Amino acid sequence: MTPASTRVAGAILCVETSCDDTSAAVVEDGRVRSSIVSSQDELHAQFGGVVPEVASRRHTELLPTVVAEALGVADCGWDDIAAVAATVGPGLIGSLLVGLAAAKSFACARHVPFIPVDHLQGHVAANYALGVEPPFACLVASGGHTLLAVVEEGVRFRVAARTMDDAAGEAFDKGARLLGLGYPGGKQLDQLAARGNAAFAAFPRAAPRGCDFSFSGLKTALLYDLRGRSEAEIEAHRADIAASYQAAIIRQLVDKTLACAQAEGLRRVALAGGVAANSALRRALTERCAAAGYEVFLPPLALCTDNAAMVGLAAAHLPAIPWPDYLALDAYASGAQARAARPPKAGRGRP
Repeated sequence: MTPASTRVAGAILCVETSCDDTSAAVVEDGRVRSSIVSSQDELHAQFGGVVPEVASRRHTELLPTVVAEALGVADCGWDDIAAVAATVGPGLIGSLLVGLAAAKSFACARHVPFIPVDHLQGHVAANYALGVEPPFACLVASGGHTLLAVVEEGVRFRVAARTMDDAAGEAFDKGARLLGLGYPGGKQLDQLAARGNAAFAAFPRAAPRGCDFSFSGLKTALLYDLRGRSEAEIEAHRADIAASYQAAIIRQLVDKTLACAQAEGLRRVALAGGVAANSALRRALTERCAAAGYEVFLPPLALCTDNAAMVGLAAAHLPAIPWPDYLALDAYASGAQARAARPPKAGRGRP
């Protein structure tokens, strides 16, 4: 539990630049006053995926405007900001460093505290916009992460299961690429699959140990399925193949999530991450939870993909680092690097 003395009362300016979306928000007392997201989808579509260096440079161009817009929508001036929060990892290190450097500069210029937020904490906290109360099981599924979090209090959680290879979002994007769809692939595959028959093709059911996930073999199965069909057959049944492939991913996600909730003795289930925007996943999880007697929470679509509002919702449960002790704080690309990125112990005092 975060000590009351370290919590921030007042408006928090939040920054999120962990991948290719530039976002800023103002969150106050758990209420989102503004949330601005500038997507780079069109920029990266020509490459078929996110180019890290391009994303970093674009963040430097967009961030000042996005922050100004977030403050304007919230009708908030710089003097009203009680603290600044930002995603510090995991993610694309170049993108993270742009957001972190800017956020620390904003905080330092105003002599206000800074709140570092882990990206996964942000996704989990998006559910607090719905009023969910811990403990609950949360499926966090995105392009870079797939795990089951047992949320115990605030944004403190225990990882009960994780992917053994690829993330679910990566499986969606790779499948979309194999099916000849554009970027971003996950959204286009969802739209195509809505017109198809999910029973058309039989894809293998991955069964790793316990509640862990595995999607690598599923991607390979799609590759060989397509190789075994003529171009004419693929064209005629593209939506059916997409629906069958998507159903295999969703079946694993939902089965494992409910198994985790049952094993942990939890009656609340939540969803988080970019894959949480998938319409078929939202529908399947809702139906299965209703049938099993679980309470289900699905964050609004705007809070599923990377956004700064979720950073602010997480920041409300995290300690603030006083000025100027956060200046040595670094970003980290992976969870394994998180400890090394922490600043020296607070208490140096003002220089």
